[in-house]
Amino acid sequence: MSTVFIFHGTGGHPGENWFPWLKEKLEAAGHSAIVPKFPTPEGQSLQSWLAVFDKYKDKVDEQTIFVAHSLGCIFLLRVLEKLPHLVRAAIFVSAPVGVEPIKNYAGDKAFSDGFDFDWQNIKAKALQFLVFHSDDDPYISLGNGEKLAKELAIPLTFIPHAGHFNAKAGFTIFPQLLQKLGPYLDKFDTGV
Repeated sequence: MSTVFIFHGTGGHPGENWFPWLKEKLEAAGHSAIVPKFPTPEGQSLQSWLAVFDKYKDKVDEQTIFVAHSLGCIFLLRVLEKLPHLVRAAIFVSAPVGVEPIKNYAGDKAFSDGFDFDWQNIKAKALQFLVFHSDDDPYISLGNGEKLAKELAIPLTFIPHAGHFNAKAGFTIFPQLLQKLGPYLDKFDTGV
């Protein structure tokens, strides 16, 4: 069975959007699902988030799957850069990777220590990647999803009119993600 980490974004928390729903579905199937609470917006920095994640480092192995939303995607990219081994999959939802317009461009850039990523290293750290983005995200333009998918050498999973894939856009459940995630999990029924 896999351990799945779910990373929230700026101003976020483990109980918002589709995170509780996904955690429940995964745990019902016998997987471990961890949704760390990162300091945000006060105290939000790459270092403070890495300090929180460090508490879970013994749970990360070759069967681990990461799912990240918004700023959590930048954090996931930085985690992958630092990992000493492969993980099973990394999934990015509404990722800001430096293509303007990004509503919180300055804050995201400062958080990530810039938008320069070691793409070759990142691509070598997961067996599978998925990138979800929409055409009407009010915070992060579609060009970000397109760039991330291109850098990872995978097709973009485009979902029209999905906004920021948050509760405001109606995403308290995310069946499309669960269906795509299913093949990366052992003994998992993606029926929603």
